[in-house]
Amino acid sequence: MHLIVDGLDGDPEALRNSDLVQAFLDAYPQEINMTKIAPPQVYTYRGKRPEDWGLSGFVLIAESHISVHTFPDRGHVNIDIFSCKPFDGDGAVEFVKNTFGVSRTDVWKLDRGLEYLNAQEAYHGMVRERVGLLPFSGERDA
Repeated sequence: MHLIVDGLDGDPEALRNSDLVQAFLDAYPQEINMTKIAPPQVYTYRGKRPEDWGLSGFVLIAESHISVHTFPDRGHVNIDIFSCKPFDGDGAVEFVKNTFGVSRTDVWKLDRGLEYLNAQEAYHGMVRERVGLLPFSGERDA
């Protein structure tokens, strides 16, 4: 499963806290029974526009990876959790909300892997489930 979480209206202090992002990436693999195979990396990014700055972090797990991209001035965080091993997607979203003070989310769950037999099955697996929304509607939940 590939879980994609766009967190909105997050706590700017949490989103600018590189130690918090580092701690999240360091501890979360164990929370979902995954195997961290390298220490997390967290970097500060400064875009051309001042409001585009943020933190980007990544941890490699044996089952794939977890990444975090924050935009503190926008109150926004993007998180990907990709794993060949099943995990609790709803629990992951709650963990993200609690960690980064997020009040709203857009969430996608994508089925990925080699088990698809043809292109049509792969397409339906990728767009079938956008939690709480119609696929690619552009709307946000409240």
